[in-house]
Amino acid sequence: MLIGELSERTGVSRRLLRYYEDQGLLESTRSANGYRVYEEEAPRTVRHIRALLDMGLTTRTIASVLPCATGDGSEPLELEMCPDLLATIRRELAELDARIDELQRNRGTLAGQIGG
Repeated sequence: MLIGELSERTGVSRRLLRYYEDQGLLESTRSANGYRVYEEEAPRTVRHIRALLDMGLTTRTIASVLPCATGDGSEPLELEMCPDLLATIRRELAELDARIDELQRNRGTLAGQIGG
């Protein structure tokens, strides 16, 4: 399928699909006229990418986690426990917890300025 059809089937812009490809998350081949051609599984892959992005993962992390995504891409995302996946998830959770702590400190400082 061409990029326009993939965009229509997934609701993801052509620009983002090209970005996913640049990040190594999505693959295509080129037709004789230079158009990107995607395999039939591409919509599922895009849905997996979107679900992982919604979890707050970076495209760099998604590149390592994406091979562990299973299922048809419907919600909720299913992850097979591939090697290193558990460590990756734990690392991401620790980073989120650290950011939450920092935001709570920042909020407390700001709220203290207005007596709230």
